[in-house]
Amino acid sequence: MTLDGKTILVTGGTGSFGKKFAEVVLRDHHPEKIIIFSRDELKQQEMRESFDSAQLRFFIGDVRDQDRLRRAMHGIDVVVHAAALKQVPACEYNPMEAVKTNVEGGQNVVEAAIDSGVQQVIALSTDKAVNPVNIYGATKLCAEKIFVQSNAYSGAGGTQFSCVRYGNVAGSRGSVIPLFMNQRTTGRLTITDNRMTRFWITLEQGVKFVTDCLEQMHRGEVFIPKIPSMRIADLAEALAPECEIDLVGIRPGEKLHEVLLSEDEARTAVEMNDKYVILPTHPWFETKAWSQAGSLQEGFEYTSKNNTEWLTHDQLREMASSFVV
Repeated sequence: MTLDGKTILVTGGTGSFGKKFAEVVLRDHHPEKIIIFSRDELKQQEMRESFDSAQLRFFIGDVRDQDRLRRAMHGIDVVVHAAALKQVPACEYNPMEAVKTNVEGGQNVVEAAIDSGVQQVIALSTDKAVNPVNIYGATKLCAEKIFVQSNAYSGAGGTQFSCVRYGNVAGSRGSVIPLFMNQRTTGRLTITDNRMTRFWITLEQGVKFVTDCLEQMHRGEVFIPKIPSMRIADLAEALAPECEIDLVGIRPGEKLHEVLLSEDEARTAVEMNDKYVILPTHPWFETKAWSQAGSLQEGFEYTSKNNTEWLTHDQLREMASSFVV
């Protein structure tokens, strides 16, 4: 489905993804409107002033409030669900809040979309949802299951639900690049563990992946991009080779390496040139939709440590230089 002529609602729309999504879609597509749904009126005002676009509208609300979501989704064609509590330490310390936003908020989005006759909903997930070891990952895994299984509620001709799952976003608020850039002025960087690896994707790439998946989705898929890995130690050396390194130990809820596609999930996944697609195994899914895609080998898993593509120091420096906090 093309985004041209569509009215799109973005939950968490004043976040890093939401702002880049609005920029890319207004630049590369011709939507009727983009509705920014978020809680913070100051961020909305700042975004309104920075875009100055008649196609951009703003709606104050919280995904915890289902009635407000129903009001916001009136006349909406497409929903991109990006609202979440995503900082691992904050979610570990405030688990009930993480559940209210990431799980109950996801349920509210689903029910409001079905009741409002929305055509498509795509929800953003994370590599931390695979084999989760922290509250954030656990809530995002639960949210994924809610969105995939909600196709049983909407019916064959109703709202289509799918997910995208990708890794850390370079330069997004709270990510390691802004942290290292700030620490560089002190002459010392903090690293949890020299062995740590992560999947890495830019905001632009993340947005384009989402828009591509909106055009390709049928219902119930979890889309995973093929993206490079990087070593945290390499990033520190690339950004601040003159700095001393302090090893502070892995924080509560962190992993040494991330997984985007587990061995168990790979049994029901297919491979495309630029992505993997986990297919639902339920009667409502049309299996012929991805019949041309390739199957995966038994035992395959896609992890940040066994990746075939790694970012070089030059690529890491170039990626860091283009980010906006």
